[in-house]
Amino acid sequence: MAHHPQPGNAAPALPDLFAIERESAGDFPFYNGRPVSLSGVQWLALLIGTAAGFALLIAPIGILRTLAGGLLPVLLFFGIPLVTLAMVAGSAWTSLFRKPVMADLLWMVGIAVANLIVSVAVVLAIRSIFEMNANPVGGIIGDSSAGGLVLFYARTIPQLFGEEVVSVLPFLAILWFCHSKLAMTRKSAIVVAWLGAALIFGALHLPTYGWNFVQCFLVIGTARIVLLVGYIVAKNIWVSTGAHIINDWLIFTVMALAISPDAGTA
Repeated sequence: MAHHPQPGNAAPALPDLFAIERESAGDFPFYNGRPVSLSGVQWLALLIGTAAGFALLIAPIGILRTLAGGLLPVLLFFGIPLVTLAMVAGSAWTSLFRKPVMADLLWMVGIAVANLIVSVAVVLAIRSIFEMNANPVGGIIGDSSAGGLVLFYARTIPQLFGEEVVSVLPFLAILWFCHSKLAMTRKSAIVVAWLGAALIFGALHLPTYGWNFVQCFLVIGTARIVLLVGYIVAKNIWVSTGAHIINDWLIFTVMALAISPDAGTA
């Protein structure tokens, strides 16, 4: 069970705020014992649950892809980590979520646009040096009818939310370890957790991109760094999720227009 802080203890003022952090959003949960304290074993269980969700997403198990309209692996992708979080943190698991405000919506759009610019710049900088593998989504979009394309867009929403879950939870775990166990300052711990979560996210994409380490760690890892800004600013997983959805839907739309016969391409 999670260890709750003593009642009546007010949360301390936030030290070492980054310029982008919104002070009114409060602090990150769990890493410093608030709203509950998690032990090392509980953090390990949470990371195992996160890994299990991803494993079931990519596992070639036919029955998983026939139940719930083929959405079962995606639901397990984020469901297992969140259930594990609820088991170790109790009702405090909802600390990942806040009601978005108008500023959050603006951040979603701004981060999505910034990520597209950064990602394109990184690709242009390295594609003449390193081989890049095509995004397999292009084939799915090319084979989809108009109705199928709408369904495809809708089905990406829970998966992109899952990608945020399996990024934010490792971020918080690394933040806890660096701050509580290595005695790093809050700001230094955030930087290490930020980079660590980006490397983990890039590693998760290795099977998708033919184990292209440069593409996964440099291109996709950089994109993860930008997308995590949403969570770091607002301490709200809905913000990074919204930015991720906008970002990917813009990419899918460009792909669809490029593939469409009406666009003059084969």
